[in-house]
Amino acid sequence: MSDRALTENWAEAGQEWSPAPRALDGIVTRDPGRLMRVFDVVFAVVVLVLSAPVVLVAMLAIRIESRGPALFFQRRMGRDGREFRLVKLRGMYLDARERFPELYDYGRHRPEHADGFYFHSDDDPRVTRVGRILRKYSIDELPNFWNVLRGDMAVVGPRPEIPEMAHMYGEALPLMLSVRPGVTSPAKADGRDGLSLEETIENDLAYVESRSWKVDLTTIARTLANVVRGHGVS
Repeated sequence: MSDRALTENWAEAGQEWSPAPRALDGIVTRDPGRLMRVFDVVFAVVVLVLSAPVVLVAMLAIRIESRGPALFFQRRMGRDGREFRLVKLRGMYLDARERFPELYDYGRHRPEHADGFYFHSDDDPRVTRVGRILRKYSIDELPNFWNVLRGDMAVVGPRPEIPEMAHMYGEALPLMLSVRPGVTSPAKADGRDGLSLEETIENDLAYVESRSWKVDLTTIARTLANVVRGHGVS
């Protein structure tokens, strides 16, 4: 993703952009290496195959409850700031942006208020009834493993953010973008929707600076335990 494109994204949110890719120079993180990429691909294939019946039933439920496609595609920031199209199951009404435009005014959020910003709320009017169930058990994110196969994402890593919210990450953004974003992360494994953006950033930065096989496998195990219990989701 070019500096110009990032500048335009931040301009839309009323913020100034300092090119993140240049800030990555000199950042050194512990990278599990190519073997982890092999693990990611194998893990993604297994999940996609085993979850196929669940995803198909979910897609049918989505189509029955509300009009529109069952799959949802959205621009997200990947490694080094390169954008990619994240795919997930649609959990909101198709016309949510038209009905609730104020909820898409990302420029109104300020970095200094990150400690009080939460990604989801209990009374979000955009979310469908089926969507609430899908979110509770993270079924809506199962198609993310297609992004893992494509190389856009890893199984574990900071969750990918939309470009319009990049300004909220401040000086933490370059380090966050130094690795592939993940389907899950330590922040998601432990707190899920219960963590504020500030707490999520702190957890994700700690992960990037100490990532290893042990951390990744532990994160996957904790994520599975919390997903099965439906813990921590609004």
